[in-house]
Amino acid sequence: MSMKTRALILVSMAALLFTGCGRPGSGTDQNAADADTLSGEITVVGSTTVQPVAEVLAGAFEALHPGCIITVQGGGSSVGVTSAAQGTADIGSVSRDIAADEFQQYPGLVVYTIARDGIAVVSDPGISVDGLTLDQVRGIFSGEVSNWSSVGGPDMPIVVVSREEGSGTRGAFEELVLGDEVQITSGAILQSSNGAILTTVSGTPGSIGYLSFGYLDPSVKALSIDGTAPTPENAANGSYAAVRPLNLVTNGDPDGLARAWIDFIYSADGQAIVVEQGYLSVN
Repeated sequence: MSMKTRALILVSMAALLFTGCGRPGSGTDQNAADADTLSGEITVVGSTTVQPVAEVLAGAFEALHPGCIITVQGGGSSVGVTSAAQGTADIGSVSRDIAADEFQQYPGLVVYTIARDGIAVVSDPGISVDGLTLDQVRGIFSGEVSNWSSVGGPDMPIVVVSREEGSGTRGAFEELVLGDEVQITSGAILQSSNGAILTTVSGTPGSIGYLSFGYLDPSVKALSIDGTAPTPENAANGSYAAVRPLNLVTNGDPDGLARAWIDFIYSADGQAIVVEQGYLSVN
């Protein structure tokens, strides 16, 4: 777990203790499990977009329930679906809609949308371009536009950086931004996580990629699309369209610790953590 994530967990824990809130928000008997008696261990596997906020939510919940251990791992959205469905994880995390064929293959899947997230197009911060049109974005990621000078930037080759096949972030980017007719260029540098995209784009001159809002930081430049900046405010008011759900999935209805943690995420305290991490609340 990174130092940034540990610090965010400590901040969230302090806020929860100050407000005196910590029990699941639902009124069911199971959800009202006593903080002194709730115990056990669960594993959450899947999306690297969901992973950081899930780690913070897990740490905050563990602070309120010292007998509980929630282990959060990455692996990608498709891994999250199969891990939950096949029982190798208690909960899967998925940063996209669940596909129809996944429901067909795993009819016991139960989906919990815990947040919404925007996807931002990001570039090397040294590039003197602050925004692109949607057509320009599609041209760049398809490989048809290969030099920054074609979109008002310097005479420099464009280096496309993308997630690998099976990534929920890639799937959502293709659906929400590129559309059905545009394929990501075979010349793109492929990375296996949002963190790897961030590192590659921030350190590669002339590069462009895409990231979850939760990963944005000053080491990359978030580009406007058709004049609209990729901000949580614009995503919430509908003016920025590249927004997708962040889901947890279980094989059948969860109980015990898994149910209690999911209910905590939906509580006011849990959704406050979601917002603190740069995502959009579902409440």
